[in-house]
Amino acid sequence: MPEAYIYDHVRTPRGRGKADGSLHEVTALALASHALTALRERSHLDTKLVDDIVLGCVDPVGEAGGDIARAAALVADYGTTVPGVQINRFCASGLDAVNFASAQVMAGAQDLAVAGGVESMSRIGIGASGGAWPVDPAIAVKSYFMPQGVSADLIATKYGFDRDAVDAYAVESQRRAKAAWDAGRFARSVVPVRDVNGVTILAHDEHMRPQTDMQSLGGLKPSFTMMGEQGGFDAVAIQAHPEIERVRHVHHAGNSSGIVDGAAAVLIGNEAAGKAAGLKPRARIRAFANIGSEPALMLTGPVDVTRKVLARAGMSLADIDLFEVNEAFASVVLRFMQAFDVDPAVVNVNGGAIAMGHPLGATGAMILGTALDELERTGKSTALVTLCIGAGMGTATIIERV
Repeated sequence: MPEAYIYDHVRTPRGRGKADGSLHEVTALALASHALTALRERSHLDTKLVDDIVLGCVDPVGEAGGDIARAAALVADYGTTVPGVQINRFCASGLDAVNFASAQVMAGAQDLAVAGGVESMSRIGIGASGGAWPVDPAIAVKSYFMPQGVSADLIATKYGFDRDAVDAYAVESQRRAKAAWDAGRFARSVVPVRDVNGVTILAHDEHMRPQTDMQSLGGLKPSFTMMGEQGGFDAVAIQAHPEIERVRHVHHAGNSSGIVDGAAAVLIGNEAAGKAAGLKPRARIRAFANIGSEPALMLTGPVDVTRKVLARAGMSLADIDLFEVNEAFASVVLRFMQAFDVDPAVVNVNGGAIAMGHPLGATGAMILGTALDELERTGKSTALVTLCIGAGMGTATIIERV
């Protein structure tokens, strides 16, 4: 079976996902094509060699709909022979795009592919694509549907993470993200977004609040109390987990992932294709896996899928040097570290989505790139990248530096 190698990756900065965010006037198509163009130019890529483009997009409607991968390829001046496909596994879409492309390469069906994702959350609101899960009793009742914030609070309650613990994690995420930007750790991979005149619109992750401390977070009220108590979702949580007497609401905007705009692209191929394109591999895809997890807790999938992907790779936790666990909510990462007794010093070492934001369809590809850059910076070998997913799922990928 051919190996799947990562040859390069890029991402845009994350723009604040509101009408006053710097990327609000930039469409999802423009963001995606910007990432594809940057990857093409810096790799001096003959795009006729690319067999497919796979992009994650969680709300592929309106201007982000209609198979944005193909449209972005054409805008980015890829060869007309290059097809594209959009996929959606909620928050893991960008990482699954990498895994889908890698699987095609490993199967010998493709030689060279681009994978990644895009989301314009300031222009296409969360949930714009709809779906039966929150509204159709046939699935909502059976799956104990509740908003993700309530599920995050349920995790915190069940596993013993109080308000101080989740706030302290958020403060550390902000500190690490600032330190990483100050040290230039993202300089190689973040490509500024420019307008048609070449003027830079955004070159830096915009959501960060490096001045955040325990005192400032302490002044924020929990965001999901009303949903839980008056909306009835606390009762749903307790029905699913009767060992919980009541849900303690601890999450708020400061210790949850930020709503942002952004895109990412990763170049993947086999050894022969890399040589033909004059490229040097940076890492190889060691293993990947998906799993369904308990739907009421919903966001504990990273724990379950990590066990699965390690078994599939014939590896143990001791074989992993770095972990990227998407910071959807602070309790997600705290539960991951608790479950495996992982040293916090090797988890999200450059901060995460609490500080920099979570552009849903792109995040998985972004944090994969962050992990690769950090392996190269530190001379370490292996990284495990994982995300929690709506409706109770998890996706994970193990990469090994070449």
